[in-house]
Parts: sequence; structure tokens; C-alpha cells
Amino acid sequence: MAEELTAWLRDALQSSLGGPTLTISAAGGPNETNPVPDDPGKAPQFRKLAEAVLHGRKVVSTYNLVLLAVLLVFTASHWGEKAALHKRRRDARKSKTRDETADEAWSSSSSTIEGTVTPPDAPSKKVGEADETSPLLSTASSPRRSPGLWKPYFLVKAFLQYQPRPIPIINRTLPTNSVSLFVLAYTALNFFYNFYGMTYELMYIFSFADRCGLIFSANLPLLYLLAAKNQPLKLLTGYSYESLNIFHRRMGELLCFEAFLHSAGMFIVWYAALRKIGFTLARFVLNRLVILGLLAFLSYQILYFTSLGTFRKRMYEVFLALHIFFQIAGLAFLWFHYHTSRPYVGASLAIFAVDRLLFRLWLKTTTHPATLTVLEDDNTVLVSANWDTSTRKSALMPKTMRHGWKPNDHVFLTIPSLSRTHALQAHPFTIFSAAPTLHTVSDGAAAHAWFTLLIRAQANTGFTHRLLAYARTHSSTPIRLDGPYGSAHALDMLRASHTAVVIAGGSGIAVAYPLLYALLRPSSDIESASKSTHVKLLWITHEASHRSWIPADKWAELVSWGLEAHVPAATAEAGRPDVPSTLRGMVDGGRTGVVVSGPDGLVRDVRNTCASLLSLGADVMVQVEKFGW
Repeated sequence: MAEELTAWLRDALQSSLGGPTLTISAAGGPNETNPVPDDPGKAPQFRKLAEAVLHGRKVVSTYNLVLLAVLLVFTASHWGEKAALHKRRRDARKSKTRDETADEAWSSSSSTIEGTVTPPDAPSKKVGEADETSPLLSTASSPRRSPGLWKPYFLVKAFLQYQPRPIPIINRTLPTNSVSLFVLAYTALNFFYNFYGMTYELMYIFSFADRCGLIFSANLPLLYLLAAKNQPLKLLTGYSYESLNIFHRRMGELLCFEAFLHSAGMFIVWYAALRKIGFTLARFVLNRLVILGLLAFLSYQILYFTSLGTFRKRMYEVFLALHIFFQIAGLAFLWFHYHTSRPYVGASLAIFAVDRLLFRLWLKTTTHPATLTVLEDDNTVLVSANWDTSTRKSALMPKTMRHGWKPNDHVFLTIPSLSRTHALQAHPFTIFSAAPTLHTVSDGAAAHAWFTLLIRAQANTGFTHRLLAYARTHSSTPIRLDGPYGSAHALDMLRASHTAVVIAGGSGIAVAYPLLYALLRPSSDIESASKSTHVKLLWITHEASHRSWIPADKWAELVSWGLEAHVPAATAEAGRPDVPSTLRGMVDGGRTGVVVSGPDGLVRDVRNTCASLLSLGADVMVQVEKFGW
């Protein structure tokens, strides 16, 4: 049995590697007197293993069809939700119009006071003069409908929305339960393909290792698609690439594990079979295809370890450079490692080239003169530029910053004047300024865009620190912008709600301000702002000086349009506010949309507060906007 096992595995490996064929002598050593046929698949002792390998490849060929079916489900869900939001917004406008007509019939002179930065029951004060020692809002909850028979439905929604606390000791942030379940389902799907129809005998270890390698290759196009900034998934599912980044990372981790299983399986083949016939470890490792496989394995392992949060946050520039280099290197090594992977490698390389070379370095990049201003806290830089917008000549051409942007979009910023190294780097930042009007004015002149980025220095080294030092001695510089990128889902959700609550932590106000402007602006050339939505803001700052990030005239403008703003005392002076209680007071009995952008702790508090409200039957939707990359 041992000789039979050795022969099967030896023939399979030799056929795969394309190296010289060895046979087993009666003594168990190499023998060239009884060569294996030119087509080892016809040898009786090899046929069962060959059939197992071919069966595995047939099974894996259906894997991407399953992923396509899942994508179609998410596409249908997205467009169904989009249609529902549109209907709710239209119905809300009709209801608001009827209410206003009825009010006018009762009285033509009554009015209400809205938009103060104080609690609704507090005396009116000027912007910035609120008594921050008093409660922001009444903590009494508005009456809500009882879930009744729908209680299980609301409990499931609350469970899916809930975000557990970080894992102890390693302090790793966990996503919501819904995301975790989806990741587990994806992992289970891959393990199903790993083991489906597999014969659990040692002689079939080569078949298992081969299938792990195939599953690794079959996942590559989706891995590269999730990493691409320009992708069709946004149009299909409504999720921009940054929202899908968590799935990109979990997929990368799983693929590294699949690559490990593939490599370990092949080394077991060597140890269990080839070693016994004199095939030394050096000879095995130095085989051309094994070397290529090991180089591909190392490339993707390096990608994984340099993508860890601790490395990425401390050495973002190094992470970015290594990520680009080893993405290409890994594909090249895998292409020459084994021919079965080439269709998947070719698709992945095409995705990478089209996204990074065609779109990001050519079609979507624009250059502008910019002004640099160091703000009052001496740790924040305001990057400002302005230009005349233009309309796209063709809908097939990608949108650039020359064509304007939407609220909550972001760009990748490059400042070549910092250094030669920085000329090759692109760093993501949310656009702080309101989205411009995209239609041309009546006299034919192009609309004007006022563009700003709010950039805080994050460390004593890196791009933001270098930019802060540069801005202290330079008031202007050319900038290169790659974008815009983002999703309109948050704005659509808020506009379809009776109450829109925007919560920002620190520089998360860069996400909040454009949303507030779009929601409250009385009129727009694109579409009128929703008059039926009550808009509320909770902005938590670390230092009082950070409030100067929004000028007083901009505050006054938003308040005059109806904003109910709540800015508690800076956390450095008064500690963290009670966000859950404040949020409960902001949610009324109608449909409420909540958007939050800030540190992980703030995001978790908001999500879990919304989850608890959902469990009670409240009509609450929550959207988290990415805060940092």
C-alpha cells in the first residue's frame, strides 16, 4: 500500500510540475528501467487521483457562478431600496404640502422658532453662546408604536445592527453582526468548495492541495475588484469601494489561508512520497514551478501583514508602495506557476490595470493651484482651491473634479511639491466643502466650485505631518486630485426621513457639513431640498478651538435654514457626552435617518443605540460613513 500511495502521488506531482518522471524500484528507490507512460493519466495507479483532481476543477468552475447569483440578489435589494426611498421622499413632500396648506387655512401669520443651537425648551441664544452645562435635549423619548406581532422582526433587525465591543487583549474592532454573518457565510462557502466530494484518504492530499490552489485563484478577480476604486459594484449595489473594504480585507485573509493549505499540502506530498524515493527537499524546493509558487505565496503573505491596521496607520506610504508592487508581483508569479490559474490571473490583472492606470492615473486625475492655511489649533491644515465646473462631453467618460462632486464624496490628494516621494503618493480625504451646483447658469457661464479639505496632522511623521510643516512656510502649492469617489446612499436615506440626524466626532464634521448643506439649502439647480425633513446635528469636538473649522457665517447660514445644532463642551474640558441619551432624545416618533462619522467608539455607541431603538419598534435607519482609511 505504501508503494502504491507513493507511486500515485509521485506521478501526480511529476505530471503537475512537468519534471523528469521517476518510478519506484522493488527496493523503493529511483528506477529508470520501467518508465511511466508519456501520459501518466492513463496509468491505472494514477487514474483515481487524476479523476479526483479533475472533479475538483469541475466543482470550482461553478464557484464564480454562485458569487454572481449573490451579486444579483444584492443588486435587486439595492434598487428595491432605492425605489422605496424615492417613494417615501415623494410621499413625505406631498404630506408636507398638504400640512402647509392646512396651516395656511388656519393662520397666515403664525410662525415657529427653529434652528437654535440650544435645546428646544431653552431660551434662544446666538450661535456659539449656548449654555453647554445644560442638557442638550430632553431625554424623554417620543411616543413610539408597539412592535406587536412584528416584535421578532424588529429584534432580528436590532441584532443585525448591533456592533459588539472590541476583542479583549488584542483590542480588534469588530463590525456589526450583519457584516460578521456575511463574512462567515462567505467563509463557509469557500470551505464547502474545499471539501465537497473530497475523499478523505492520505493518498488524495495532492487533490486537496490542488483544489485549495484553484479556490485561491478563483477568488482573485473579486479580491482585485473590491480593491479597485472604479468598479461596477457601486452602480449595482450602491456601495462604494470604501464601504466594501472590510470584505476585501477578510477575503485577503481567507485567500492567504487557502494559499497556506495549498503550500502545506504540497510539502506533505513531498514528505509522504517523494522523500522516500530520494527526492530531496532542496531538489523539491528548487524546482522551477515550486519556486514560482513560493514566491507567489510570499507576495500575498507580505500584502496581508503590511495591510494590518497597526502597520498601515503608522507607515501608510510604505503600505501603499508595497501593496502596488506585490499585487503585480503576485499575479506575475502565479501566472507562470500553473496554467490553470491564468484565466483568473488575467482577469485580475485587467481589473488592476484599468482601475489604476487608465482611470486613476489618466482619466480621473486633475491638477489645480491650491491655498494652504494652518488653522487656529496649529495642527490642522485647510487646503482650498476653486475652479469653473464643466459638463461631461459623454456619459461614457468618467466624472472628474472638473465636473464637480456630490455631498460626502472624497478624493485622493497628491502634493508633488512636498518631495519626489510624495509625488507618487495619493492620500484619501473627505471633501469638506459643499457640493457645487452642476448646471450652467443662465448666461452660459460655467458654475463655480469652491473646494476645501480639512487635514489634521496624525503623527510626527508621514504625509499629514509633512504637509503641516510645509503649510507653515508656504501659502500655496499645486495639488493633484484623483476623484471624486463615494456613494449617495447616506444623503438619499436622510432625505427620505422625517428626521435626519447627523453625528460627527472631531474632523468627522468634514462628512457632516456637506450633507447638512445639501439637506437644508432652500433651493438647488439640481433639485429642491426636502422641506419635510427636520435636520439635527450633534458635533463632538476634542478642543474648543476646533469649532472654528466651520466659520461663524456658515453656522449662521445653516441655522437660518432650520438646522437644530447641538455642540457640547469640548471633551478635553468636560469629558465625553452621553451620546446614547442624546441620540434617543433626537429620535422622534417618525422615520429617522442617522448618519455618523467619527472614531470607532462613537460609531459603536450610535449603532448600538439605534439597535436598541429598533428592538422597541422605532423606525430608525443608520449609515456609517468611513472615517479614515
